[in-house]
This record gives sequence, structure tokens and C-alpha cells, in this order.
Amino acid sequence: MNFNYKKLKKQNSTYIIAEAGVNHECSIPKAKKLISLAKKGGADAIKFQTYKADKIALRNSKAYWDTSKEKIKNQHELFSKYDKFNEKDYVVLSKFCSKLKIDFLSTPFDLDSVVFLKKLVPVFKISSSDITNYPLLKKIAKTKKPVLLSTGASNILEIKNAIKILQKKTKKIVIMHCILNYPTSNFDANLGMINDIKKNFPNYVIGYSDHTLPDKYMNNLNVAFSLGAKVLEKHFTLNKRLKGNDHYHSMDFEDLKKLRANINQTINLIGSGNQKKTAIKVENKSRKNARRCIAAKMNLKKGSILKEQNLIALRPNQGISVEKWDSVIGKRLKRHIKALTAIKSSDLKN
Repeated sequence: MNFNYKKLKKQNSTYIIAEAGVNHECSIPKAKKLISLAKKGGADAIKFQTYKADKIALRNSKAYWDTSKEKIKNQHELFSKYDKFNEKDYVVLSKFCSKLKIDFLSTPFDLDSVVFLKKLVPVFKISSSDITNYPLLKKIAKTKKPVLLSTGASNILEIKNAIKILQKKTKKIVIMHCILNYPTSNFDANLGMINDIKKNFPNYVIGYSDHTLPDKYMNNLNVAFSLGAKVLEKHFTLNKRLKGNDHYHSMDFEDLKKLRANINQTINLIGSGNQKKTAIKVENKSRKNARRCIAAKMNLKKGSILKEQNLIALRPNQGISVEKWDSVIGKRLKRHIKALTAIKSSDLKN
């Protein structure tokens, strides 16, 4: 299993989730292809969604997505279209993930799903829509597994209330910033909210579940990581041009590769560990040769008194460091010093 809560507490750890959701459209071959590409693209996990329409929405439930992209305007109708997988299918997908060494995850949307997914997932994901679904939170908490808590459309009090329930059974909780809007515009992404979540929940790992349209540089999740989000989740599809469902705001294989490359580069740029500002090994040569020493600006005779006017700071530091400038002013020379020559401590009278 790739998910390691303790490791995620370290500065540069990250966990990338390719959110396949139901973009497999109830096809095991498509789901397996999504898994293979997620692994190849550099994801740590692939996540599906486990639900039955009758257990998630009323028959007259209105859409909350962009109906110009997904034409179905009724939640129950849309969920009925993609709720054909059962426990046996998820076992098959879990085993396939294990074979490829990528974590299998699936978000449960009802209590029955929690029961059988417990045996298959290393960590539970809670949808933003269920942050106030206390029966579901309690059921997930009882598994004592780590939890990824998505916080779209919620406020700090609602997050605190959810955590109060979860932490009775598990302390390993990742709080995921999210905007519950499909798709989310860059203007509405509000990645700065990550800072407020960190401020209010300093002892928890922070993550980000992204619903923005993928750009060719895949910068949005990289910005979230730079702000402190360690778990990064984005919808994943075989083809972004497919109609309906979550395809239109999902990343594809090429996007995922860019995302992983961006994160790896950012990790390299930030450096490792909880760093304090200091000179590092590769700067030793620069400290020696780019720093300046105190030198004679002109020819100076033995007995000359050192003054601002007859001194100059020159590279490299081969004598008295320029930081000692004030302390040498007024000192006398023991010997003649040629112009543009470093002055050493042994050249000065006490």
C-alpha cells in the first residue's frame, strides 16, 4: 500500500489519486485500462465511486452539475446509469490494483458499501456531499481506517463537527480542500483556503480535491501542493472528449504524467526536510571564492594607518574578511603592501 499517513506529515511527501469515479461506465475492461494508465502515469492510487441510485438520491432530485456538459438533469437518473458494479466487481478491480502495485480506493455513498469496502481499501474517502451525513461518518470511523475528508461546500464548523465524530475511532484524517462545483472555474478554486484549513487544523494532513478544467500545464494541483496540500486528487478519464458524466473536467493520461512531473520537480526545488536557512555543501566553493577580503586600494608603506580611503573589498577572501572592515580601520601596517593585495592579520600591528 502506498498510503502512509505518518510519511505524509513530512514536508515533501505527496499522494496522487486518479479519481476514475464512474468514468469506466460500468465496464471492467475500461476500469482495468484506467487502472493501468493511472499506474503508468505516476498516480499512487486510483479511486472509484461505490453507490446505488436508490441509496443516494430521491427520484425527483435536481442536478447540481453543468447540464450543458452532462445533459441529464436528475440525480437519480444519472446515478442509475452508472451503478451497475457490485461487490464482486470491486474485488476484481482491487486485485488488479494489487497486481500493478497501485492503491485501490472507492468512495462509499451508503452504509452497505462501507462494510465490503473495508476489506479492499487502505483508506476511506468521504465525499464533500456527505460531510454532514453523520451515520455514514460513524460507520466509516468504526473501521478505524484512515480517512480522506473532502470539504467542498462546507464551513469550518461543519468540518470540526465531522472530525469530532471521526476522531473517536481514527486519528489519521486528511482534510481535503474542495469546491463542490462541476466544473470549477480557476477564479472559484480558492486555493488560498488551504491556508485557513491549515490554520484551523494544524495537526492534520491537508489535501486538495480538484474540479477545475485541466490546463495543458497542470499547474492548479502543483500550486495546491506548494501551499501545503499533500494528498492531491483529480478526476481521471480515458478520453476527455467523451460526452457526459465526469469526462469533461477530468485529466487524461498525458495530464497525469505532467502532474507527476510537476510535483517531482517542485519537490526537488523545495528541498528535503524541515529546512533552516544555512549554507549547503554545494555553496562551499562560492563561500571561499565569491566572498571578499580587505585589500590595499593603493601601494601602502610600512607604518601606514589603514583608512576607508586606502582600502578596498576584493574577491576572493584570502586574508581578513570584509566583515571585519570596521575593526581594521586605524590599525598600522607592519610591512609594505602593494596595491590590490589582500591584507592579512599578520600584516597588522596589535
